Amino acid sequence: MTTPNEENFKYYKKAETKALAILAEMKATTPKKMDIELSLLVAIFELHKGEMPAEAISKIVQGHLETVEPYYASQASKES
Repeated sequence: MTTPNEENFKYYKKAETKALAILAEMKATTPKKMDIELSLLVAIFELHKGEMPAEAISKIVQGHLETVEPYYASQASKES
């Protein structure tokens, strides 16, 4: 039997897999990284649209960045 945390992680990994597939499609659509970055940010705002103000959405994004940045920083140092 899975715990709620394990179940949530399973849903996250499914969403992450789908997001990475979408990213691959986007890379095939445009060579401009800024276009992809902005469209992904727009998708986050659209996800929360009508539920909270833009400022709150920005804080959510910033919080997520603060969470994932240390992980990617440690990965970069392992590759060096």
